[in-house]
Order: sequence, then structure tokens, then C-alpha cells
Amino acid sequence: MKFSDKIADYTGNRPFFTLEFFPPKTDQGFENLQPRIARLSTLQPLAVTVTWGAGGNTMDRSLELAGLTQTEHGIDTIMHLTCTNMEKGTVDAALRAAKERGIENILALRGDPPRGEEHWIPTDPRFTHGIDLVSYIKSTPEFSHFCVGVAAYPDGHTENEEGEDQEIEHLKAKVDAGAEFIITQLFYDVDGFLRWQKKVRAKGIQVPIIPGIMPIQTYASFLRLTKLCGTKVPHSLMSELVPIRHDDQLVKDHGVTLAVQMIQRLTEEGQVPGVHFCTLNLEKSVHRLAEGLGWTGASSRVTNRLIADTPVQLLHALPADSSRVVDPHHAADSATSGLAAAGLPQQEAGKGELNNASTWDDFPNGRFGDFKSPAFGDPNPWGASVISRNQALNEWGHPKTVDDLTDMFLRYLHSKLASTPFSPTPLSPESMMIFPHLERLTRKGWWTVGSQPAVDGAPSTDEVVGWGPKGGYVYQKCFVEFFVEEEDVGRIERRVRERGGGWVDYFAANLKGDCKTNVPDGGRDAVTWGVFPGQEIAQSTIIEKESFLAWKDEAFSFWAEWALFYPPESEERKLLDSVRENRWLVTIIHHEFPNKDALWSFLFDEGKENGVVDGSSS
Repeated sequence: MKFSDKIADYTGNRPFFTLEFFPPKTDQGFENLQPRIARLSTLQPLAVTVTWGAGGNTMDRSLELAGLTQTEHGIDTIMHLTCTNMEKGTVDAALRAAKERGIENILALRGDPPRGEEHWIPTDPRFTHGIDLVSYIKSTPEFSHFCVGVAAYPDGHTENEEGEDQEIEHLKAKVDAGAEFIITQLFYDVDGFLRWQKKVRAKGIQVPIIPGIMPIQTYASFLRLTKLCGTKVPHSLMSELVPIRHDDQLVKDHGVTLAVQMIQRLTEEGQVPGVHFCTLNLEKSVHRLAEGLGWTGASSRVTNRLIADTPVQLLHALPADSSRVVDPHHAADSATSGLAAAGLPQQEAGKGELNNASTWDDFPNGRFGDFKSPAFGDPNPWGASVISRNQALNEWGHPKTVDDLTDMFLRYLHSKLASTPFSPTPLSPESMMIFPHLERLTRKGWWTVGSQPAVDGAPSTDEVVGWGPKGGYVYQKCFVEFFVEEEDVGRIERRVRERGGGWVDYFAANLKGDCKTNVPDGGRDAVTWGVFPGQEIAQSTIIEKESFLAWKDEAFSFWAEWALFYPPESEERKLLDSVRENRWLVTIIHHEFPNKDALWSFLFDEGKENGVVDGSSS
């Protein structure tokens, strides 16, 4: 059914809500998402939406997921569709595939921004802006039956330089072209939304406006997503989060309470017909929101119940705040943020009383979580790009040689740059604990993009490496991740085989998908864990082959995205394309965590013959 008709016909005694899902990166994550959607469907959402990767990079997965929610789960589905940087004909193919699956609703988005007007050539010249997609769907007889919605940005679009009034004019143009509903980007400033909503209505836009609500799940994911989306964060909210930022369960509890309060104001003062929940493929917060709002019909628990300091349940212990588990000079915080899941027993999801499938991952589960999780992968809402052209040129300059790239990574380590293509935030205090080693690797042309120091029983309240509730202790195995030439991979392999002594594991992969490792199939390296009163051990950071390969694809895509900021045939683009095609991504883990220098002694062999970094592999 068309979503606009469902809104018009809705007669419920409470505001409606919709749920947003993204396609997990792995087959097992995708499979485990299905029962989660089935359980959430019992809350009777008016519709669900399925995100679409930038440039259509999740096209098959998005279509498969949208088809399942529409046909197998019986929920009217709104399929996101981005149009820029899509191959010619891909939009037509996607719309036809959606039609075949009984999908009648599209959220039309522009997606990735053009990469600099003087160099960017649309892959499909029909589409350069969101309005082009709206107009095309509504003017093409084959597709005109679709109900089309569009996005709006109460806090302002990240690339808008024209001001709010002009942005609202663009929104009106999309509505005039045929858009029938509006879903907003996530926000936390209700006063700002209400003011913006009045301006939108004053402009004559009368289609339903559905606020996008993302309950805060962890402090790290909150920081990453608000930066990615350009969300304005009220000072009062930051002052509430900072004192509890190391305890993910408290942050999650606060996020639910805040979302309940926001929705109550929005539905009462803003008179919005419903809200849109960005789930990050998690379900507990959605259930708690429904309970707190009295929307389940099965519970009369009040909001005050949500404010309580709820004890963490067995096996749901808190994942580390990513900024504390993995130094942010690793991969773009995007799958990176270490948005990790709690440790799981070695059994399939849903098997066993303590591993109930509805709650086996309570937190965002990015790169360092369990690849079987439905929340594994980067949600990257609405095809947003993590890199802007201005940032690339102003901060990273015009690299023409390998030495130029080495210099850029060194300047980042020395805090002369606030970001790299692989890390959107400055070097963390945790990284400073191993700074000399990272610098030494980088000077050798081994460009470090991820790492963490060894930690042996630090208090959970430690300002640099602590995480989780008070009274606990945290542990970390040292690991480092970098890009190197293929010949260096061979030297590392020999070094691990001849001198690793069973203490060293590694993963290495290139763009083509070749993978080398000494970890047996199914092997899992838990590299961060915590021990807390009254709880089982929580493994918050896991490195394994499936998750490494999923991240590898994203890491190499950053080289390609960076290269597009420079003219075709330029030295910069040729260099970055060459790096992407020829370098390998390597992760090395040392298991002797009580020895904080074990990994570095292995790599450098200080005081003995040269280590693998300095030229010898034996």
C-alpha cells in the first residue's frame, strides 16, 4: 500500500512509527536480521524503510532485504534510493526490481555529493540532485505509480552554503515535483525542529513531515553519526553524556529516556502524525521506546522506569566506547568506531537460554563486533559521504609521491592534521601510549590506520583506556593495522612463521580479495575484554576473518573516494589509484598482553638483529 494512503487512513489512538534497517555486510548478519524484523513487526509499525548504499554499493542486499520485509514479513516497505554516482540504467533496474517485489514506496535521495564540480561528471547524466529522481519517477509512466518521499534536514544539510531559507526552497521544489511525504534526518534539538517546521509550513509545504529519531546507543556511535549527518548537539545533552560516556549501558538508558521525551514533545507541540526510528538494526531500544511511550498496549511502565540505572544482563555486558578500544586513527570510525558487541558464547545466535536472539547484541556492532550480528556493518545513513572535497584538499593536500603520503600520515600522528581519509577525528590519548612505535612504522612507509596498546587489568574508570561500569577491570591485546607493499606481506608471513612462537596472529588482504592469515577457519581473536562485578566476562573487540574482509572492502574504497577529488590523469589520482591497486591491508595481533612491548619487540627486534620492519625477516 502507498505510504501516503496509509498515513491518510491511519486512525490509531497513538502516533504511528516507522522503522529503518540497513543491509548487514555478512550473510550470517543478514540471516539473523530476519527474526529480529519479525519480532519488531509485532509492535505494528506503519512501515519500514531499507537503506541504500552510496552509489548503489548495497543494491542487491537492499533489494533482497526490502523484498523480504514486503513479502515475507508483510510490512509495507519504503526503499531508499540514491541517484548520483549510479551507473546509467541502475536506477531503472532498481525501480523495476522494487516493483516486482510489490514495493510501492521510494525514499528518493541524492546520495553521495559530487566530487568537485570542475572534475565530477555524473555517471548517469539524468541525475545530479534528489529532485531529478523525484521528477523522473513521477514523470515516467512505468514508475509513476510509486509513492515518493524525500529527506529534509532540520539542522541544515552538511553541504548547504545557501542558508536555511534556500534549503527549504529546494524542499518545496521536491514536493512540487511530486514528493508525498518527508522523513527528516536525525536530530536532537526539538526546539530547532519546531522552529524549522513552522518555516516549512509557512512556505506552503503541507505533506506529512515525519521526524527522524535515533536513540543514542553508545557515546562513540553518537559522536560519529552526529558528525556524519551534521547534527547539532545541544550543550545540555553533551553535559549529560560526558560524565557517563565510558559506560555504554548508562548511555543507552539515557538515550531511550531522551528519545521518549523528544517524541512526547514532538507529537504534542509539533503535532506530527508519527515518527521514524533509526534502529541501527537493534531492537531493545525500540521495545523500550514503545513501552515508555505506552505504545505497546502490553505495558503501562512509565518513563521514570527508563531513567533507572538498569543492571546489565548476563552476556549483554557493555562494549567498549570505540574511542577507547581502537585508536581513531583507524578506519574512518565508520565501521570503525569499534562500535562493538558484547562477547558471545561460541554457539549460533538464538541457541541457549542466555543467548536469546532478541538481545544477544544490545549495541551497535561495527567492524570489531561479531560478524554474525544483524547490526554488523556500517549503517552510514542515507548514503552520506564521510569525506568532503574541501576537507581532502585543505587537509590532505596534493600528494604526488609515496613520500608525500608518508608525510601526511606522520603529520596526523604529530597532531598537525585533525584527520586522514581513514580517521575523521584527531589522534586519541590512547594512541599516544604507543606513539613512538606508530611513528617508526609510518616512517618506514607502513601507514598505520588502526591500533591499540596492550593493557593488563586497568581500572574500568581509567580516563584513557577504561570503559564499562565502575568497579571493573579492562584488558587489551596490542594490535596494529597498516597498508604495506606486497613484498612486505611476505616478510611478515615469514617472521610470524619463524619467530612468532604461536603468540602472533595476522590477517592480510588486497583489493582483489586475496587473503593471507595464520588464523584457522572460524578462529576469533578477542582483543579487548572486561571483568565487571556480577557479570560474565565481556569481549568487546573481536578480530576475525569475516569482519576483517568486510572492513577491507571499505578501507580500500576510501582510497578510491579520495582519488576522485583530483582531475583524471592527474599525478594525485594516479598515485592514489596505484596505492589502492597494489598495497595490502595488514593487521597484526600479539597475544602476550601482560607485556606491553611484545608486539613492538616482534616487529622491531630491538637490541637484536633487525626486525621485519627494518629489513630482516628472520
